[in-house]
Amino acid sequence: MAEISDEFMKQMLRKAKVYSIVILKAGPKRDIPGADKITWEHGRRNFSLRADGLLSIVCPVTDKSDIAGIGIFNAGEEEVKKIMDGDPGVKEGIFVYEIHPCRSFPGDSLPE
Repeated sequence: MAEISDEFMKQMLRKAKVYSIVILKAGPKRDIPGADKITWEHGRRNFSLRADGLLSIVCPVTDKSDIAGIGIFNAGEEEVKKIMDGDPGVKEGIFVYEIHPCRSFPGDSLPE
């Protein structure tokens, strides 16, 4: 493991920025007829939000639990609430969500 100095830690903590984590969960209407098509459009919207720089990381959860996905937004809670309330899957009750403020470091990313 790399050795990290106290000075490096202090420098990094000064660079931390506020983001919002969304925990997407299965909603009460997740099994309605046509849910697959609505979920497809939800995914298309996520790609658009990524392209616009608002949804920095999106992770669909594949373990068959009630958690459908996790997203990290480059936006505050109020803006993310507006974004999520406009999501086709949320509007149809296929998904529900929670928003949590968090901090991270600009430039963090998943490995290729």
